[in-house]
Amino acid sequence: MRIPKSTFIRPGRNATYGMVAIALSFFVFAYSSRFGQASILAYYALWFPLVLLDYRSVLGNYRKHLWIFAFGVFTCLSIFWSVVPSISARAGIQYMTHIVCALIAMRTLDIRTLTRGAIAGAGMVLIYSILFGYYAFDPFDGTYSFVGAFDSKNQLGFYASLGIYFAFAAVFILGERRIWMLGAGILGLLSAYCLHASASATSMLTTGLVVCLCIGLRVILFLSPRQRQRLFVAAAISGVVLAVAGVYLGAVDLVLGAFGKDSTLTGRTYLWQQGIAAAQLNPFFGVGYQAYWVQGFSEPERLWDEFYIGSRAGFHFHNTYIETTVETGLIGVFLLASILLSTIIGHLKRFLGDIRNDESYVLFGLTTLLLIRSFVEIDILNPYQVGSFLFYFAAGKLAMRTRTSPIAPLAGDDRMELAPPANWEPRISR
Repeated sequence: MRIPKSTFIRPGRNATYGMVAIALSFFVFAYSSRFGQASILAYYALWFPLVLLDYRSVLGNYRKHLWIFAFGVFTCLSIFWSVVPSISARAGIQYMTHIVCALIAMRTLDIRTLTRGAIAGAGMVLIYSILFGYYAFDPFDGTYSFVGAFDSKNQLGFYASLGIYFAFAAVFILGERRIWMLGAGILGLLSAYCLHASASATSMLTTGLVVCLCIGLRVILFLSPRQRQRLFVAAAISGVVLAVAGVYLGAVDLVLGAFGKDSTLTGRTYLWQQGIAAAQLNPFFGVGYQAYWVQGFSEPERLWDEFYIGSRAGFHFHNTYIETTVETGLIGVFLLASILLSTIIGHLKRFLGDIRNDESYVLFGLTTLLLIRSFVEIDILNPYQVGSFLFYFAAGKLAMRTRTSPIAPLAGDDRMELAPPANWEPRISR
């Protein structure tokens, strides 16, 4: 019996394989530290063999993706000035291969398959944490919080945030019904429980903000693209003004107080100060990718001791830009921030410019979530992390060509608009 290639690599027709691959990838990202190297090899086995089926369709033209590889290449180059070249070399190669896997997934999966796979994957991760998780004591605020099967409540909170977002996107944006609507509802309740149990203020705030943003964006779908752009600009300016006013009027302290946090963000402001001081020692190139938090070095040992990190591993400055500057300097942070901003702006333009573009709708909300979290976490900086996988998946979709077809003009609008057809799928370029 011969199985068609489309079962594995054609977007829309490979839904079963794609959902399984995404779900298992989520599980590996969450618990690779528990299951070891075998889980990482399983992750590679989900994506790299697809290249053998049809390398032109699966890999595409990487000349369009050079800007996506910029930061990954720079992490590999950091071995030439790294204080621990062996660590930077291994980590750089891992990050580059991780990017390639994300781009393979991007080429072979449509947004509906990604969303369904994310629902299944987030559900698996949260159920495993509920079954085998535990409560941990936080020495800074003197409370116990549920960390699941992770070492950090923030990681559990991140997966709960993704669960809520993809459940919301499946029903509210993609219009899933029947079994997937039921699955999204169950995942939403499960994620809400884990989010509450983790007491992760970061995840609660970012999830609420992004969901409210996506609901607000739904309103402008009733307008023409030109009217959308004008309304969005006006709303964005108003939002910035209100945010600045809120900062000066003390709204930040009120919000933090509602979640039991103080102005130091549980010691993060002190940690940021230490990171900025470390970055000033090697401002342009940094100390090398993942070459700062190394056992035996005096400064990380001091910070591990001050923050009660007995394992002396898995710690960071809780800010993507500070962490990136310490490891890869101002050049590295510029490259990474450029990819993030280009991805967000690119999907926003597609969403505002097309009559209906569900793909960019979902990915804009997702990358906005990653952007907000980037100021307090490092979700997109490391290999084998769900944040970096989704980040490069979203970035790669901008390089895909889309087909448009004319439809009838909107009521009251004498201009002819172009929009994807109802059965629209991204065209695979060769």
